[in-house]
Amino acid sequence: MRPLKTLQKLYDEESQVVITEKGSPPRALFSGENFLLENLPVGTRVIFPRPPLAGVPNVKAAIRWAINHPEGMEPLHALLRPGMRLTCVIDDISVPLPPMATPDVRQSILEVVLELCADSGVDDIHLIIANALHRRMTEGEMRRMVGQKIYDAYYPERYYNHDAEDPDGMVELERTPCGSHVVAVNRRVAESDLVVYVNVNFVPMNGGHKSMGTGVANYASLRAHHNPKTIRESKSYMEPGHSELYRRNERIGKAIDKHLKVFHIETSLNNRMFGPGVDFLHKKEEDYTEGDRLKFHAMRYALSKMPRAAARKVLNSIPAPYDVTGVFAGATEPTHAKTLEKSWQQYVVPVQGQSDIVIFPIPFISPYSVNSILNPLLVQVMGLGYFFNLNRGVPLVKKGGVLILTHPAFDEFDPVQHPSYIEFFNRVLPETRDAVQIEQKYEREFAENPSYVHLYRKGNAYHGVHPLYMWYWGENGRQHVGKVIVAGAENNHVPALLGWDRTDTLTEAIEEARGFMGRSASISLLRIAPTVMVDVK
Repeated sequence: MRPLKTLQKLYDEESQVVITEKGSPPRALFSGENFLLENLPVGTRVIFPRPPLAGVPNVKAAIRWAINHPEGMEPLHALLRPGMRLTCVIDDISVPLPPMATPDVRQSILEVVLELCADSGVDDIHLIIANALHRRMTEGEMRRMVGQKIYDAYYPERYYNHDAEDPDGMVELERTPCGSHVVAVNRRVAESDLVVYVNVNFVPMNGGHKSMGTGVANYASLRAHHNPKTIRESKSYMEPGHSELYRRNERIGKAIDKHLKVFHIETSLNNRMFGPGVDFLHKKEEDYTEGDRLKFHAMRYALSKMPRAAARKVLNSIPAPYDVTGVFAGATEPTHAKTLEKSWQQYVVPVQGQSDIVIFPIPFISPYSVNSILNPLLVQVMGLGYFFNLNRGVPLVKKGGVLILTHPAFDEFDPVQHPSYIEFFNRVLPETRDAVQIEQKYEREFAENPSYVHLYRKGNAYHGVHPLYMWYWGENGRQHVGKVIVAGAENNHVPALLGWDRTDTLTEAIEEARGFMGRSASISLLRIAPTVMVDVK
């Protein structure tokens, strides 16, 4: 007989993959700020997220244990000395999604670290948000992230957003002879005796060398890995061994570690994305109770009757009750290896073989639209960028296959957060969708546009070059698939500009995909959210 643990493992893996039969319930699928309820063809493989892992019993105790038993470094208390200059660098609002219920784990880490600093006589401390070329966080968002007490003590002089365009605020550590690789970081970070990086590892591509190599860098540094060539050579962003993006970040990160002393504190979360009232969204539809079905239909009806902006506000206001499943600290690589192991344990579902047609439900949020709008470029980056790469090196969809995205694909942009996106979408995409041509012809112009630089530095706008990065981010997906269909698109011009087909319904999209791939084409649905990754055998 197989050991009990082996049987449990087999059951867990198989239970996350359901093959649609006659009589299978319709599937509840995200489509922007609402849901579809769809019957799928018999034989469709539905891949569900794993159940949430149990959180650590005491988060602060786990933090203290990690910083006292670090990987490859001395304990944090041994690195502190009176009069030293210390900087805490903190992951920004792009992770996790949706924002987690308070207290945010970053607050818990900072409370432990700052208390230890006070006991050690360290008072020259700055807290810097690692927003790279992302938008600056608002005062309210910053307060929520660290709590009122820390906010009052440090904001604004010693708690602030990184500014990648401050001419006096960046320091170049290294440069290759040809200038293709520049290692530049925030000046306060570069001049600190010790840097403590506070990480939230939402998906496996977060953390590790990417934290410092991207978070407190500038445009000159990011060009080394935020480009079409790097993305095309990455089989998956989520698997370091198959990611050119990771390898280039690694080179920059190792250079930073050579010059600076960085103590990483990384955390892994479970996938408990939905709290009371909407927690049925974690379940398979087969397991819905009558109460779950009533709640789903009531929520779907209410969202359908709201203006889109109101529905978006409601959905963005629901925090995610994530649990912390692990805390790891110390040197960059051994710490991140522990985090990755925990992350894969939560997210990875083994599946047998690729599919001809894959369906991705696109929700209302992305790392770049928190408290904002999932505009067309971000729909593209979610489908062809993030969701396509939710694998360990082998995509779920076959080469030349069809991706179906469920989303209204509305033509709506946030002029405060995404001003350069508007110009890119309406000026650049009508001319070309070729990422290499876009890089060569337009990147410098958007990156150095003084209006966009000003809005990035003084407002809450993403950097002028950011929409180009979002287009590059979907490049390996674009090169891999044969067709993209957006089901439920409310207009023709948005899909056309993105190079996609559109249909009114998911059923029509599946029929078109079968016409492209053949009537016997295999179909898989990756049931996101919560977050799930596939390990395709």
